[in-house]
Amino acid sequence: MQKTVKFAAAVALSLAAWSVQAAETVTIAYQTGVDPSKVAQADGVYEKTTGAAINWRKFESGAEVIAAVASGDVPIGNIGSSPLAAAASRGLPIQTFLVTGVIGEAEALVVRNGAGISKPADLVGKKVAVPYVSTTHYSLLAALKHWKVDANKVNVINLRPSEIAAAWQRGDIDAAYVWEPALGKIKANGKVLTTSAEVGKWGAPTYDLWIVRKDFAESHPDFLKKFVKVTGDVYAQYNKDPKAFIANAANVEKIARLTGAKPEEVKDLISGETYPTLAEQSRILQKPFVKAVTDTAVFLKSQGKVESLQADYTPYVTNRFVNAAIN
Repeated sequence: MQKTVKFAAAVALSLAAWSVQAAETVTIAYQTGVDPSKVAQADGVYEKTTGAAINWRKFESGAEVIAAVASGDVPIGNIGSSPLAAAASRGLPIQTFLVTGVIGEAEALVVRNGAGISKPADLVGKKVAVPYVSTTHYSLLAALKHWKVDANKVNVINLRPSEIAAAWQRGDIDAAYVWEPALGKIKANGKVLTTSAEVGKWGAPTYDLWIVRKDFAESHPDFLKKFVKVTGDVYAQYNKDPKAFIANAANVEKIARLTGAKPEEVKDLISGETYPTLAEQSRILQKPFVKAVTDTAVFLKSQGKVESLQADYTPYVTNRFVNAAIN
């Protein structure tokens, strides 16, 4: 009888512990970039796998995500490598634990029809909108440097993606470097001058990624391992047969619903980035990614976008949870 009572008590404690974990709500900041993991997000796979309730909060830019993470309101956020470099340079207690994509044609610099811009040199004196300290901001500055166009002679203005779309419609801006869903809207009345795929080849690659507050990472390693596993699984499914993945109308509908992109645009947009496998991520989230973050931070400082640099950006990158998910 005593053993039965002890066993029952142990089961009760176990169930109680599970219930606490299951009842916990984790707030996660995501953005509107088109990628395969949006399907798992729409299907609730992250919740089912982690056993936690997730409060998904949509943000328009990495700068907004960083502000929410810095405040402590959001422990996990989806940002780009440029906001990461800026935040790490300020010493924000965060780590990159997963790369969601190597950015290619999913981000582009578009010039408005009738703005009188046919070549890079024509950008001088024009109004070019971009969300500040975003990957597109970094790519724009890198492109101007590559073209030998003085950034100080270009009227670069800070607008969120939704504001870019509205300003474009009014004719208030001449060009913009942005991502979906604003990108699709401005392409309808403009032409692409360059993309982040091309800028990456010029030596300034950019990434989309997930960051986590270090305090949350230390107290919730199992959650992060499972989060990574879900993402890795859906990426593996996509990479196995991209055409079949995007031919699935349900997948397209879910991605379009979460991002605001038009369903007919999803096929081209999802191919605008490459999605590393977990095995590839394990390697990337070491010296290659640390170098990319360091180079980005150095460039941002040279442009006066960050005040100082870290001696070493290694503490802001970890493959710990990727390796746990693989094993």
